[in-house]
Amino acid sequence: MPSFDIVSQVNSMEIENAVNQAKKELANRFDFKGSKAEIVLEKNEIKLSAEDNFKVTTLNEMVIGKLAKRGISLKSVEQGEPDISPLGHARQVIKIKQGIETTVAKQITGFIRDGMFKVTTQIQGDAVRVTGKSRDELQGVIGAVRAKEFPVAVQFVNFRD
Repeated sequence: MPSFDIVSQVNSMEIENAVNQAKKELANRFDFKGSKAEIVLEKNEIKLSAEDNFKVTTLNEMVIGKLAKRGISLKSVEQGEPDISPLGHARQVIKIKQGIETTVAKQITGFIRDGMFKVTTQIQGDAVRVTGKSRDELQGVIGAVRAKEFPVAVQFVNFRD
């Protein structure tokens, strides 16, 4: 039976490259000379810190711009609120979401079911497996899911005959 998986994954190397580009820009920017601003990548979190709220906002814009240029969907990026200490120092966390949550997976399977396709869907952890009798039917499902707007960026992997 032909099948494929619908997943939401972000390439960790692209995240690392985007953060490194933002760090280079931070080192060269005139408005950040002599300041204690930093960008730190920890697994699926990017931590920003600077002396004040304005600089953290600027760091955030730099990082988000670099992520967008590297082809990372901004649906996979969750920006936290800036934390401002009483002394004025500010921090912010940007989380990178990996996988499809169950509520979104149910939306996707419901959409496919409502489309009257001759396929079966299964939620498997953080992915949705779609199985059908013909490749053409599966390709129709891929086209329909691509055209519909979901709260996460979706990719199609493991296409098997």
